[in-house]
Amino acid sequence: MKKLATVLVAVVAIEHVYILVLEMFLWTKPAGLNAFGLTPEFAAQTAVLAANQGLYNGFLAAGLVWALLSRERGQSLRLFFLGCVIVAGVFGALTAKPSILFVQAVPALLALIATLLANRKVS
Repeated sequence: MKKLATVLVAVVAIEHVYILVLEMFLWTKPAGLNAFGLTPEFAAQTAVLAANQGLYNGFLAAGLVWALLSRERGQSLRLFFLGCVIVAGVFGALTAKPSILFVQAVPALLALIATLLANRKVS
């Protein structure tokens, strides 16, 4: 279970690096336009906001990588950053696009559950 939890946390981190790239560097390019269903005009008008969003996704990814590499605080860091991703995904689903729930929050929730199960104390 610990390996599964680690893989799921890594997948969520990689996903957020990918989102960072889309939002910061590809927002006005075909990949960004297609990924987010944008018109070129809207993408051009919102590129700075998207870059800001991308930066925040990068912070989430960095926190998850830190959690994966930390020997002392890894469990706490995983729970904190996965919780942040879940909250961001739920908020995004409610305010921007419902599919964000499944793209962002659900993978983080699965990673969170796997992390909790992998580290439960059996009496």
